[in-house]
Amino acid sequence: MSTTLANGQNGNKSDRQRKIAELNDDYRLHRPLSGGKLVITRGVLSLGYKDAIQISEYVRTFDNFTKDNDPYGEHDFGSFIHKGQQIFWKIDYYDLNFEYGSEDPADETKTRRVLTIMLASEY
Repeated sequence: MSTTLANGQNGNKSDRQRKIAELNDDYRLHRPLSGGKLVITRGVLSLGYKDAIQISEYVRTFDNFTKDNDPYGEHDFGSFIHKGQQIFWKIDYYDLNFEYGSEDPADETKTRRVLTIMLASEY
């Protein structure tokens, strides 16, 4: 099934990929209510409180997904420049106790998300 991605590119996504992308987007937008976790690395925090807040807000609203940065169409990774610094963010999937990887990231009843925001140099 062909779909149009947020950036206007056509891509083939399965129902599972679409569900994971939807859950990831919802998590980034509403993470305080999600039961997931947010990790901001020391490198990002070293830029200062104001910059860390700006970066976090940009991650929350990120929608510049391309075939290069989102090859599986799951909206689980992003990259951008903030004041000359390359910033990466990624979402990992865990079981409900944050002990093991999730059996099925498309099933929100079995998955907790962890969003990590970092400098590219910390990856």
